[in-house]
Amino acid sequence: MAWVKAIERTPGDGKLQPTQLAAHVKVFTPKDSLPIVQIDTYGSEERKIPGKQSQTLQFGKEAAFELYKILKDTYGF
Repeated sequence: MAWVKAIERTPGDGKLQPTQLAAHVKVFTPKDSLPIVQIDTYGSEERKIPGKQSQTLQFGKEAAFELYKILKDTYGF
């Protein structure tokens, strides 16, 4: 599990990952806090335990906004 405190776009090429998996998104609000967006990923069908929760990323408002700006610039929405 990880709390993403900052997101920064960096230059360079990437590599398309061959493994496909499912992700679920939750939104929750801790007491006396702003909402948190949580993305949980689940193991692919090729994993030892398919469908088992694999990773969790949590985003507060600031990191979510940085991700939104990158998505907006990339995909035009």
